[in-house]
Amino acid sequence: MKYLSRNILQLPIALLVATVVLFPFIRIIINKPHLYGSSSLERTEEEETRECNIYSGHWATYHVKEPYYTNETCPHIIDQFNCIKFGRPDREFLKLRWKPYGCELPLFNATEFLRLVQGKSMAFVGDSMGRNQMDSLICLLNTEGRFEDITERYTSKDDVFFRWWFSPSYNFTLTILWSPFLVKATGADLRGKAFDGSMNLYLDEPNDAWASKIEDFDYVIFSSGQWFYRPLTFYEKGHVVGSQQGGKDIKDLNLYGYKKAFQTSFRTIINLTRFKGLTFLVTQSAKHFEHGEYNDGGNCNRTRPFTKEERQGYGYREVLEAMHQIQVEEYREAEKEARKKGLQFGLIDISDAMSMRPDGHPDKYGLIYNKNVKVVDCVHWCLPGAIDTWNEFLFYQIKQAINKKSTSI
Repeated sequence: MKYLSRNILQLPIALLVATVVLFPFIRIIINKPHLYGSSSLERTEEEETRECNIYSGHWATYHVKEPYYTNETCPHIIDQFNCIKFGRPDREFLKLRWKPYGCELPLFNATEFLRLVQGKSMAFVGDSMGRNQMDSLICLLNTEGRFEDITERYTSKDDVFFRWWFSPSYNFTLTILWSPFLVKATGADLRGKAFDGSMNLYLDEPNDAWASKIEDFDYVIFSSGQWFYRPLTFYEKGHVVGSQQGGKDIKDLNLYGYKKAFQTSFRTIINLTRFKGLTFLVTQSAKHFEHGEYNDGGNCNRTRPFTKEERQGYGYREVLEAMHQIQVEEYREAEKEARKKGLQFGLIDISDAMSMRPDGHPDKYGLIYNKNVKVVDCVHWCLPGAIDTWNEFLFYQIKQAINKKSTSI
């Protein structure tokens, strides 16, 4: 009892000493500045124990870091995406970062990314959204890897639809292979000079523009969707199997063509003899025209993300969800087949995150033309800006794939 009484008396003294000693450290932890705008974004106990999905989250103000690059530090931004150069006055859209529920999305690290892809090659295959993402990636990497335009080794230097870049320091090749439908297409407007031109799609034939070049690439990134709003006629085995009048509403679209285009593309890359690379699908990117379309007074001049209430009224939501569902379903089927052959497929699911960002487009602060007339752009994304998140996702997924492959050996 004597020793017990002594210990009981010593306990308050020990607690007092510990509090005095540890108080400065406790205060630092309590007062540690939050990376995002509110401490309410801290992870809850439920979030801590839940497996993280980096594609489920929200946009939050990020106070610590400036944009990865600017239009002054990256000389490779084309005028179509260079919003600051063409007078966009606000900057709040540059301070937002994607915050997954339950975990952190790692910051993009140019040095680590280039070490992962050293000696390798990467191709973006699809429409101008792929070009938009590739230009973002070049800017993210340029401070470390310094890229040279080697397009004229493969095609005309003035050909903006096929671009080739090379980093001598890392022996890394990067290209965009223009194929807006992924499958073979004919029509009067293969280069996008008019946004409503009628096209013929051969749904069972991959576009040779990428299929004949892709076999030796280490990374292939598919992104396609924006051209599927046009008037289209579908062919299989040389015969017409369907069509659509085109438009922004689900009733105007026949998504059979969209579905078959991905089926054909995935099947093609899985069946290539020499291809051993990693294939990614980037899901459908949201567009945000309000008060009309590009040709009848539409705009996207918001300066902040949608609120939850505003998101409910998003005009393209039904079409976006339908196209996204098709992509994910076809991806899952293809991933199963790829796995049987020892190939890796990955999904970069940007649809939900980007649907919240009506503030991220060039609007009138870019150069894009339809039939030689400048139009408002609510389809593509400003550089720098929200699209840099796509490459944070890509960086994360490449690391995950490499780790998965190394642990399975």
